[in-house]
Amino acid sequence: MQKRAVSFGLLLLLVFGLSGWFGWAPPALALTEEQKLISEVWRLVNRAYVDDSFNGQNWWQVRQEALRQPLDSREAAYDTIEEMLAKLNDPFTRLLRPDNYRNLQVNTAGELTGVGLQIAIEPESKRIKVIAPIAGSPADDAGIQAGDIVLEIDGVSTENLSLDEAATRMRGTIGTPVVLQVQRFDSQRIDDIEIIRDRIALNPVSYKLTEAEDRTPVGYIRLTQFSANATEQMSDAITQLEDEGAAAYVLDLRNNPGGLLQAGVEIARLWLNDATIVYTVNRQAVLGSFDAGHEALTEAPLVVLVNQGTASASEILAGALQDNRRAQLVGERTFGKGLIQSLFDLSDNSGIAVTVAKYETPSHKDINKLGITPDFVVPQNTIRRDEVGTPADLPYQKAIELLTDSAMVAKAT
Repeated sequence: MQKRAVSFGLLLLLVFGLSGWFGWAPPALALTEEQKLISEVWRLVNRAYVDDSFNGQNWWQVRQEALRQPLDSREAAYDTIEEMLAKLNDPFTRLLRPDNYRNLQVNTAGELTGVGLQIAIEPESKRIKVIAPIAGSPADDAGIQAGDIVLEIDGVSTENLSLDEAATRMRGTIGTPVVLQVQRFDSQRIDDIEIIRDRIALNPVSYKLTEAEDRTPVGYIRLTQFSANATEQMSDAITQLEDEGAAAYVLDLRNNPGGLLQAGVEIARLWLNDATIVYTVNRQAVLGSFDAGHEALTEAPLVVLVNQGTASASEILAGALQDNRRAQLVGERTFGKGLIQSLFDLSDNSGIAVTVAKYETPSHKDINKLGITPDFVVPQNTIRRDEVGTPADLPYQKAIELLTDSAMVAKAT
């Protein structure tokens, strides 16, 4: 310690001596409020971002260039932050301006206002792609489907819009119209669709008891989003269906775009006993995991319905049930979002979402941009909304077929 202190003292003498010799000392420049906000964002990304190469960028140099930008307003600071984050080429790591940040928090809490679309950026065209409409929302009622591309919002091209800019343009006062130009996922047809904004209550779980042809009582549960109240509603649904005598279950995750990671883990625990739910991998390649105890509410046979709108936390749940052989998956390949974001508050009531880890299914499959292949691929037929979860719904019909066999085997055992 003594030697280190002496060396440090000599270094100070040398620095001050040279400064005095040349007749100047470098001034200590105070950062403006806008520069402080940029530095705050930079530090959070520097500490937490999953890729320590920062997409091959010199992250320190990115900071210096950002601080040299003319910053005469908070909006200019926001624009500079977005330019800085764009260098990561990760649409999920993004700035959330105060209004957007509040809306996101309301969304995960259980209610929002707008058209009711869950969206992502299509990698090739950079346009806004529909992951899924929220069930019963104005967008759902207007016939917008998972996989549709939103080309324009009220005449404004989406080509260079961020996710939050697009979401902000679609939100608005209840009762006001917004016109979306949409290219259909299954054709080149382009439609201009007027949608009236409304309040969207997120009741993520609906359920009913049905009866298969062999009179097996089957519980059908549809989960549309992993919001803060989803686990409690799922627990209530399973408990009620158990009391009504359900001998098997269909869990419908089609067009479920995800939501809260913790909700996905907790819902998996309602179906699994003593199993790994998901592995997480951070920037140091450290492997973590979320596990299920002995808390499952039912061990009855289970089939899960998935499609290209099944994303993020939905894929965590589907992957956990498939890999642990708790359920068979029926439908179409899932969306393929295998990245985990954390939200951080910023000092001016804005926020930042940062990709902090990747996840792997229990069998160590990385599904990012690949999705999960169901055990039985059954393309979705064209049906009305009121025909979902009925014999007119081909994936559902296949699920009932599998469960009837499973239920019979279970009864025989």
